Amino acid sequence: MEKDIGKIRKNDTTEVVVRVDDFGGRKGLTIREFVTSDRYTGFTKSGVRILASDFPKFKEMINSVTSEDLKEESSQISSKEDEELPDY
Repeated sequence: MEKDIGKIRKNDTTEVVVRVDDFGGRKGLTIREFVTSDRYTGFTKSGVRILASDFPKFKEMINSVTSEDLKEESSQISSKEDEELPDY
């Protein structure tokens, strides 16, 4: 049983796919990268699997993140832009 929950585009060739699946007889949530290119199309090894028994804790952790937590501070952005890179 596989049920795709959603996809987020990472770049031109890669998407992050979230799905509920049954692997080895154990249900869980899988978050993996899916690549579409000339050389290879399919899931990569990059990703994580959350067992159904651990999902309530994972959901609690995700739900504890606020928009404020993810907000970039303007001073951090400008300091990175003004940072001088060394000459090599």
